[in-house]
Amino acid sequence: MKTYNPKVIEKKWQDFWLKNNMYEPSWDFDIPKKYILSMFPYPSGAIHMGHVRNYSIGDAIARFYRMQGFNVLHPIGFDAFGMPAENAAIKHKTHPKQWTYANIETMKKELSSLGLSFSTQQELATCDPIYTRWEQEFFIQMWNKGLIYRKKSFLNWCPNDQTVLANEQVIDGKCWRCDTEVIQKEMEQYYIKITDYAEELLKDLEGLEGNWPAQVLLMQKNWIGKSDGLQFAFELEAKAKELTKIQSLEVFTTRADTIFGVTYCAIAPEHPLTKAIFEFLPESSQKEILAIQNTSTRARATATKEGVDLGICVIHPLTKELVPIWVANFVLMDYGSGAVMGVPAHDERDFEFAKIYHLPIKQVLQTKQELPFTQEAPLMQSGVFDGLCGDEARRRIIELFEKEGNGKHIVNYRLRDWGVSRQRYWGAPIPMVHCKTCGVVPEKIQNLPIKLPDDVVIDGEGNPLAKHDEFKHCLCPKCGKEALRETDTMDTFVESSWYFLRYTTPKELWQKQAFDEKSLAYWMEVDEYIGGIEHAILHLLYARFWTKVLRDLGYCTFDEPFSHLLTQGMVLKNGAKMSKSKGNVVDPNSLIDQYGADTARLFILFAAPPVRELEWSDSGVEGGYRFIRRLYERSGSAYKTQSIPKIDSSALNKAQKLARKKVYEALQKSHDVFTKRANNYNFNTLIASCMEALNFLSNQDNADIWTEGYFILLSILEPIIPHICWELSDELFERKNFCTLQIDPQALVSESVVMALMVNGKKRGEMSVGVNATKEEILALAHQTIEKWLADVEIKQEIIVPSKLVNFVVKS
Repeated sequence: MKTYNPKVIEKKWQDFWLKNNMYEPSWDFDIPKKYILSMFPYPSGAIHMGHVRNYSIGDAIARFYRMQGFNVLHPIGFDAFGMPAENAAIKHKTHPKQWTYANIETMKKELSSLGLSFSTQQELATCDPIYTRWEQEFFIQMWNKGLIYRKKSFLNWCPNDQTVLANEQVIDGKCWRCDTEVIQKEMEQYYIKITDYAEELLKDLEGLEGNWPAQVLLMQKNWIGKSDGLQFAFELEAKAKELTKIQSLEVFTTRADTIFGVTYCAIAPEHPLTKAIFEFLPESSQKEILAIQNTSTRARATATKEGVDLGICVIHPLTKELVPIWVANFVLMDYGSGAVMGVPAHDERDFEFAKIYHLPIKQVLQTKQELPFTQEAPLMQSGVFDGLCGDEARRRIIELFEKEGNGKHIVNYRLRDWGVSRQRYWGAPIPMVHCKTCGVVPEKIQNLPIKLPDDVVIDGEGNPLAKHDEFKHCLCPKCGKEALRETDTMDTFVESSWYFLRYTTPKELWQKQAFDEKSLAYWMEVDEYIGGIEHAILHLLYARFWTKVLRDLGYCTFDEPFSHLLTQGMVLKNGAKMSKSKGNVVDPNSLIDQYGADTARLFILFAAPPVRELEWSDSGVEGGYRFIRRLYERSGSAYKTQSIPKIDSSALNKAQKLARKKVYEALQKSHDVFTKRANNYNFNTLIASCMEALNFLSNQDNADIWTEGYFILLSILEPIIPHICWELSDELFERKNFCTLQIDPQALVSESVVMALMVNGKKRGEMSVGVNATKEEILALAHQTIEKWLADVEIKQEIIVPSKLVNFVVKS
């Protein structure tokens, strides 16, 4: 009997695939295409089981479509910029560039050991100047078009990493990388005007329905957060105007119908009015405001409501009553105008704050329910608007504001502009220059790329670029005078917002152009995009936005980048996500070394449907290994041929017919799993069908059926366990079975069916009967099969559901 040796087999075929460039795309645009893409990894130095799952899913899909005759683009790259490289450089006394490229080589070898059919020619790393050169060009064009601007704002600042953090990078008030307490720091920052595309980003979600997970669409919709309502200004009282030199306080509300219930206004600690009144406040109040200000926005969102009375008021625009102004921790400067009207009777947040600080609560909606009441109801205590309700009340009140010139109806969005400045070295340099004469101006396109200097000191103290005189000092591209180069680098989300477009252009053109027009039009959109649900909002939203911007800049003609999205579930062990801190990590390299890559791939695709969480099971791994070994060892039952054997079904016995049926059911399952997207690639059901087919093949001894079975099974299993399938298919069929296979309808014809046998609706057994059996034959066999359940009872009725069940209704 043949002995299965995965190490020898897998190395043999991995070397063969690489040597023969088996998985490079063709640039013949007349061939039907499939662009299959898994989200590219950050080169941390070692792959984990999440990588194994993500890339095994994508690879199976890519291999399937190649076998069906499609031209497949299945690339890999590395999201190579970011803070971890600098932190590692400090820790290990190395250079971020050296650390990054060494990790890329490590990851490439580890990914290769899985037998993944990536294109090696189209591989990219986002830290390469050949990549950042075009990113810098995009930045300059967006600046010239007014899509990028610079302003001062309060930002999450990590004192340890000396960099700005996005809200999502602040966890429990601490830096997601180093666990340092985050503070708020006012700084100049470059912003991309993603808000200009808010409505289009929201509207185009409709076209993705059915092709993207509903959960992802909802998360993006909520993140964009469209709302319409009334924008108006409260006039400050005379005393406040005199102190602050500010005339009014602008707010936005979606509930104009509750405006008569305003009993206070709340503003962010960073609001201009807070700054203007700050010096006039008691020292205790100043300290409280600073404490709120230095709390991250994420922490403020979940904290107990806190506030400071500023001792000044605004005038209610309708009632002319004085309304006190408070600084409140739940009001954020980067949302709306940084100010809200407090209606505690009809808003839970406002109610909580009012209760803590004993502020008035005025009910203006008719209800007997306990306050706060947040639903719609007829108005009360609202003057001429009493009795109006909902949309009608809001419309009438907004009309009054517009008539008197005090406010207007507007559409607002929760989405805020994208801050892209990072004060660290290892990132794409922002191609801007600071000139005393010309101000902030973009570098000339012909001077790109702006490269990072290698001779920097990475010590964790500030931005190394700001200390590098040769990099920092330059000439103004506009007037030619001495100037300073921008030392901020771009947020790494920028790199991942367009990498999928870069893959579509032949690599030999990368120096000359960002994209080849014909190649881009041919390959895009991505047919299948695979990645974790954790990227549902930021990465996917930014990628959609960037595509639309590049369209408007003339680089492409399509609106959306990803036709279909699959979000794979996490890999768990002992009920928890794998992590070193939990001590539940499974090393993919050790798994491959012990069982082989095919076993790793088989288990990861068999243990759970791709979109579900996967619970690790050592016994499941061993079971997968046994199946592959059995597949290998039983291959001697088939004979060598270059075509599928012709078999006369009428000459076969029951076991032989059943074996063929199971093989062709697996082939049908393969088609359904890979081509019916609503199934979300449930490879587990396909693998189960293949295992069942091998079991039924083993119950008969016809060499033709064994050969036919292997011809088909090795073909449909190749996307899942490619090494063993190439080994056996090469040996038996000269790989002629790696093609589109047709289903023999005769093989799927059943000569018998299994029927459930029931007594008063309870299953008591089952039986196999011929498909053409008469009613009398079915009942006779049923009586015989469950004789003990029918003895000594009175049968009142015998019900036959054809091909499904027989139910005996008996007198109890």
